[in-house]
Amino acid sequence: MDVVSFLHATVIAGTPLLLATLGEIITEKVGNLNLGVEGMMLMGAVAGFLVGYSTGNPFLALLAAMISGALSALVYGVLTISLRANQVVTGLTLTIFGTGISSLVGQKVVGQIVPENIKIFFQPVAIPLLSKITFIGEIFFNQDVFIYLSYLITIATGLYIYNSKTGLNLRAVGESPAAADAVSINVSRYKYINILLGGALAGLGGAYLSLVYVPAWQENVTAGRGWIAVALVIFSAWNPYKAILGAYLFGGLDIIGFRLEKAVINQYFLAMLPYIVTIIVLVVVSAKKSKKNSPPKALGLAYFREER
Repeated sequence: MDVVSFLHATVIAGTPLLLATLGEIITEKVGNLNLGVEGMMLMGAVAGFLVGYSTGNPFLALLAAMISGALSALVYGVLTISLRANQVVTGLTLTIFGTGISSLVGQKVVGQIVPENIKIFFQPVAIPLLSKITFIGEIFFNQDVFIYLSYLITIATGLYIYNSKTGLNLRAVGESPAAADAVSINVSRYKYINILLGGALAGLGGAYLSLVYVPAWQENVTAGRGWIAVALVIFSAWNPYKAILGAYLFGGLDIIGFRLEKAVINQYFLAMLPYIVTIIVLVVVSAKKSKKNSPPKALGLAYFREER
């Protein structure tokens, strides 16, 4: 097996996981546990594909995917922030809702492929000089523009959370919304904005699957990747920079079956390998408790100002 080509494909397979994980990190950093990542990814995938299929415009397709993911997250936000519904139940409901809606809306285009101009737009583009770096260049800098965008989003997310005043307020809301409220931070506004941002990134991750990775529409195109993204948040200790490593690791596990298809290993075992590793990672990380890998203290807790 060619190591360079395998790692090159790993980056491609890990990109939708990375975008969804970054979105969930932002959501959880503000104190909301959204288990509807799978549903938001599916909503973004079907919206992006339908707009791309009908218009042939990649920019409109990506915009539609982000809006669709954000609107899905808005439903979750209204229920959990304004109505203070249970976050776990609401997130699970969002996944069921997204799965059903995407199947219903996309049933007429099952098996259809994206227009040729969208395929061309997302063809690999070598970055001058960087792509010539031995080993690393071919893996990271001979990819499509969507993947380069994911690099920028990862860096921007890290800078936003750790190196900005807004990010400091974001973390304050996630740790103690009452304390944040006491110093005039608008808790509801921060929650809504960041939940919508998280949904938009999840929708973008779904769009990568239907527009670039497959690229065609098929029901349940995410195939459980939203759940892996939720696990990756814990694996990365709510750190965007660590998320990129985790996403590529699980991306490699996702495609290893294609690379070892001629091996003696059972194909069904290879198919379930990413999920087995997800369970193992959750057990190990949960057993190794420390301040560095602990979630925001107010994660999953509804906040009502009058109860301060």
